Amino acid sequence: MRLDNRIAIVTGAGRNIGEAIAHRLATEGARVAVVDLDGNAARAVANAINARLPERALPLAVDVASRDDVQRMVRETVARWDSVDILVNNVAITDRKTILELELEEWERVLRVALTSQFLCSKYVAQQMVAQGRGGRIINIASTSGHRGRPDATAYTAAKAGVLNLTRSLAIQLASHGIRVNSVTPNRIGSPVGEAVVPANRPVKNLVGRNGVPEDVAAAVAFLASAEADFITGTDLLVDGGALTIGGP
Repeated sequence: MRLDNRIAIVTGAGRNIGEAIAHRLATEGARVAVVDLDGNAARAVANAINARLPERALPLAVDVASRDDVQRMVRETVARWDSVDILVNNVAITDRKTILELELEEWERVLRVALTSQFLCSKYVAQQMVAQGRGGRIINIASTSGHRGRPDATAYTAAKAGVLNLTRSLAIQLASHGIRVNSVTPNRIGSPVGEAVVPANRPVKNLVGRNGVPEDVAAAVAFLASAEADFITGTDLLVDGGALTIGGP
């Protein structure tokens, strides 16, 4: 297995893409801190992993937009397993408003959860990785919405564009410590951001001809977390079925 003896933290792991990533990393041999604001959701995912693979998952209820909570997340992971080797910044929320409708409070809330959380988690996990002295992997979940404009989701598009360039900056800053930083860009995979149900009629416009599923993103994350991706950093891996290529929604 590619991730034997590795310790991973996955944020927003209580459902959808984050849940699939947590399961995949555990299947690849990692021990996984299953992080979610909803402690019940985190426990459900961790319990499902541990039922298949005993002692592989640790549920943590964490507000990743809170500095104190993020620091606690790192401390509790290290207390359980002595280190952190992989961070997957997956959590996000969205707005669905134009600039004419969006209020400052919602703008700030979306930026805090979708972008500031990635800064905070990367900062404190990177400090732990540097102290360990053996490198690591940080993988940020971006979005096709960060690559182009949209008629709505004003704050979300700005946040995801920020994720892309934050990834490149962190790759430069952490390279000398052996920490590889990359992003993954999905497109309309699983349920919409902030929703629990996958719409039955969600439109598909890509080159593959099907909707993506969370496991598609999980496979890409597992690759970037592995030694096979040791020569890859500062890169955005499109897992969008070719939607950006043809200008899909």
